Amino acid sequence: MIRKIIKIDEEKCNGCGKCAAACHEGAIEMVNGKAKLTREDYCDGLGDCLPACPVDAISFEEREAPAYDEAAVLAAKKAKEKLPCGCPGTNSRVIRRAESACSIGAAPAAPVTSRLSQWPVQIKLVPVNAPYFDGANLLVAADCTAYAYGNFHNEFIRNRVCLVGCPKLDMVDYAEKLTAILANNDIKSLTVVRMEVPCCGGIENAAKRALQASGKFIPWQIVTISTDGRILEN
Repeated sequence: MIRKIIKIDEEKCNGCGKCAAACHEGAIEMVNGKAKLTREDYCDGLGDCLPACPVDAISFEEREAPAYDEAAVLAAKKAKEKLPCGCPGTNSRVIRRAESACSIGAAPAAPVTSRLSQWPVQIKLVPVNAPYFDGANLLVAADCTAYAYGNFHNEFIRNRVCLVGCPKLDMVDYAEKLTAILANNDIKSLTVVRMEVPCCGGIENAAKRALQASGKFIPWQIVTISTDGRILEN
């Protein structure tokens, strides 16, 4: 049938994941850092995702598409037990860990030393020309990573200047700020640490675009953390 359905311009898409969060039917998913209409029969054609997109990458078109299947949408929601926001990254789960011997009736272990070397740490708050950027190895991390990965301070913050943010909650494109930091300072390397959830693609995409826009040739790497605290292969 010919009907109204959304169209996503992947060239414009910045990977922030806001459209996927706004799509209560689950028709949009983040794939390789880009929004994709993965289930045409889940798209009701009402366009709740349009105003959520900060770069106007979504529009309407009329074309051949399967009819909206409300029953399938409801069944999928129930099966996946999604929270109201509809983002797959917010699925509830319990992570069970074995108790270590030292934590049961034993003396407490020595406190872990913080490796943070500067303040502030929020991408939105940090000054572009802060003196600690001079000659720094820069870490840009999704804020959940420090909670998910137990040795985050020693393996990632140590010997790096750390900036954190959440593209889903901050509702901002970090690329402009990160571009200014990279372009105006002598940054030696860039490490991006993100969670495996789709909306975290926004912080990875912003860092990549910032590196390209800065005109700098800087060694960089992307590290992905699973929701149960493992480093995943990239």
